[in-house]
Amino acid sequence: MKPIEHTSKLLKRTAQIERKTRETHIKVNLDIDGKGISDIKTGIGFLDHMLTQIAVHGLFNLTILAKGDLDVDCHHTVEDIALVLGEAFNIALNDRKGIVRMASITLPMDDSLALVAIDLSGRPYAVFEAEWQGTTLGTIPVSLIGHFFESFAIQAQCNLHAQVLYGKDDHHKAEALFKGLGRVLDTATLIDPRRGDVVPSSKGMI
Repeated sequence: MKPIEHTSKLLKRTAQIERKTRETHIKVNLDIDGKGISDIKTGIGFLDHMLTQIAVHGLFNLTILAKGDLDVDCHHTVEDIALVLGEAFNIALNDRKGIVRMASITLPMDDSLALVAIDLSGRPYAVFEAEWQGTTLGTIPVSLIGHFFESFAIQAQCNLHAQVLYGKDDHHKAEALFKGLGRVLDTATLIDPRRGDVVPSSKGMI
């Protein structure tokens, strides 16, 4: 899928992206060094709730405004938001000098427990494992939760592993995953003062 229009602006640890295609029109503003302030309007209530978890628990200032072909279904909107959000992180991190780079968390949400691990390695790869009780979360097919994580990893240029270890309630499982994503992104994007202006790689670049 090729975008009709795609512009981005790079600032220090921030990204402003607008992406417009025949299927979606998405605007994302990201400040990695924020306070968890969010303004998210995607037209999909459950997705708004999950994206808010990333902002709040990652302490990112995040604005996502999206209009998609929801008259068809929510697939294009969910996918494209994940792609643009991943690209925003990739742009905001620039050459990734001085960052912690890797992080993992095992995060509980009532009856559910999720494992999320990330390496901001410059190499896109995703592993997603979850079993669901139902077929939808709000209006989102459960299959799109894994697709969101995979699409995000592609554009963020990161290794991303996410697994629901156990749980009964699908809402709790998904929320644990998204909270976990926010937390590992927060830790992995932190600046390690011991590194100074050095890229965290034995190769000297990411």
